Amino acid sequence: MEYDLVVIGSGPGGYIAAIRASQLGLKTALIEKYKTLGGTCLNVGCIPSKALLDSSEHYHNALHKFPVHGINLKGMTIDFSAMMLRKNEVVAQMNSGTAYLMKKNKIDVFTGVGSFTDTKTIKVTSADKKESILNTKYTIIATGSKPASLPGLNLDKKRIISSTEALNLKEIPKSLIVIGGGVIGLELGSVYARLGTKVSVVEYMDSVIPTMDRALGKELQRTLKKLGFEFYMKHKVTGVENKGKKVVLKAENAKSENIELEAEYCLVAVGRKPYTEGLGLENAGIKTDEKGRIPVDEKLQTKTANIYAIGDVIAGPMLAHKAEEEGVFVAEVISGQKPHINYDLIPGVVYTWPEVASVGQTEEQIKEAGLPYKTGTFSYKANGRAVANMDNNGFAKVISHQETDEVLGVHIIGPRAADIIGEAAVAMEFRASAEDIGRICHAHPTFSEALKEAALDATDKRSLNS
Repeated sequence: MEYDLVVIGSGPGGYIAAIRASQLGLKTALIEKYKTLGGTCLNVGCIPSKALLDSSEHYHNALHKFPVHGINLKGMTIDFSAMMLRKNEVVAQMNSGTAYLMKKNKIDVFTGVGSFTDTKTIKVTSADKKESILNTKYTIIATGSKPASLPGLNLDKKRIISSTEALNLKEIPKSLIVIGGGVIGLELGSVYARLGTKVSVVEYMDSVIPTMDRALGKELQRTLKKLGFEFYMKHKVTGVENKGKKVVLKAENAKSENIELEAEYCLVAVGRKPYTEGLGLENAGIKTDEKGRIPVDEKLQTKTANIYAIGDVIAGPMLAHKAEEEGVFVAEVISGQKPHINYDLIPGVVYTWPEVASVGQTEEQIKEAGLPYKTGTFSYKANGRAVANMDNNGFAKVISHQETDEVLGVHIIGPRAADIIGEAAVAMEFRASAEDIGRICHAHPTFSEALKEAALDATDKRSLNS
């Protein structure tokens, strides 16, 4: 079978790339190893985790906030199986929608493992060992990533689990140890902490969400402690053992002191690693780097001219929306267009509650670069909508250049931060100043006013809480 483009992997990067390519007139095929489309994000990542975060937040609010509103629910219980069923239904709906988009855009879908036999030939091997041979002018590798682990740790998927298993537990654990204070660990820890699980986080660094602005990590840790989280910062895990109905974790702190923790489950959330196994990259003249990533140039082109790579298999943050932009980018490059991606303005979000969102440079990065800067902040405790909604934890922070007032970074922890950060990204794409954002009329009362007030604070300190 002859194609203009074959995309290997149907995650957000892969299926979006396929759609855009088809829109541009390329005869396109999509290869997916599993029976359902959507990759990690849709099946065992972004979508199911957000569904559970939403359900657990409803329960937590009903338990702790409803009585203050005068709503009393006696004998409230959790039907955990129903909660999981709803999550599965959300995933199934998104699966169905993605499959529909493939048909609508006349994209041929092949189920099986795709591997290169040479630079322009791909063999697809299905689960029942049937083979299809695809000849293609161009290929996009979009095979994503899989959960990483620690050296010497046995991820048995029973008691010592990854995020995939944590999204499919049959019971609410009484206790859970989370290795890693990053996005995945804190989001899934939040799901179970809201449902009554004792959650202990063991983190090697001295801050949670360490890649984001330090002020965000400090505030998030403070709010999660209120939820019942226990934190063991600057601890190196030395071993985890499955004891049958419990796990035992051993760790060592910076002073070489040893601790031992017990729980029903241990979630290993120490990041993800590129997934390129079985691709036959050697047959296409492609080698991975020391981290298992596929090297690409500014056009996301590999060493082999007609093969491109996007998403988690290349350098950069492992984010679904980054992969989507890259998928569109490559489809347009192949079609002769001249697209653009601003890698400095890819938002990062943590879907805990309060949410955490960030775009641009952190204060630490700006300091290290030696740039003159000023900051403005605004607390949600002074935001009318936040107070009315009983969601007044957190703040908005705007960092601008001392001399030009151009916004260099925006960092928000608070209600609906994930949605508000889009406004900051748009402003920064057009190189807005803090004063520009501060002078834009925002509806009142809204959570987004916190961004306006932080921008005003960075401009001339005339914010409401200056």
